[in-house]
Amino acid sequence: MDQRTLHIHDELIERCRMGERDAHYQLYKLYAKAMFNVGYRITKSEEEAEDVLQEAFISAFHNLESYRGDASFGAWLKRIVVNKALNALNKRKHELIPDDDEQWDVAEEETSTEYREDLTVERVKQCIEKLPDGYRTVLSLYLLEGYDHQEIGEILGISESTSKSQLNRAKSKLKELLNQVQ
Repeated sequence: MDQRTLHIHDELIERCRMGERDAHYQLYKLYAKAMFNVGYRITKSEEEAEDVLQEAFISAFHNLESYRGDASFGAWLKRIVVNKALNALNKRKHELIPDDDEQWDVAEEETSTEYREDLTVERVKQCIEKLPDGYRTVLSLYLLEGYDHQEIGEILGISESTSKSQLNRAKSKLKELLNQVQ
């Protein structure tokens, strides 16, 4: 990635480090909507996503000195949002993914060329929201956020094969939900 692209907001970040409130607000405005969407896709709750967003920005601003610029600011912030969203899920005391990795088989990925007119973006979103937390989390991190299975494993504290298995199970469950007559 071009270094100019990677560090597009360096001047703004530096102003934040110096404590300029306006710079904090500008940075917030640049990233708030996208980061809210990341939080929402994981928590499935607007209220929790708003809390996640606020906590993530507070954490980011307090720890701005630790931002080294190895990745874009957006990628760094996104990782904070993902972690905060996962913490919110854990607070719900839902079991995200079973501890027993051995019980999961890695299923072969299905490919389908079937076209369906009844599938709208809204319908797919609704069905994704109906997925269990663990399935929805892995599906969101993989398909929507672009993480690979190794990264998902590190984020969630699971094996790479468990991530693959959870993704395949999420896809199967999603397909099942989409096939149900409304």
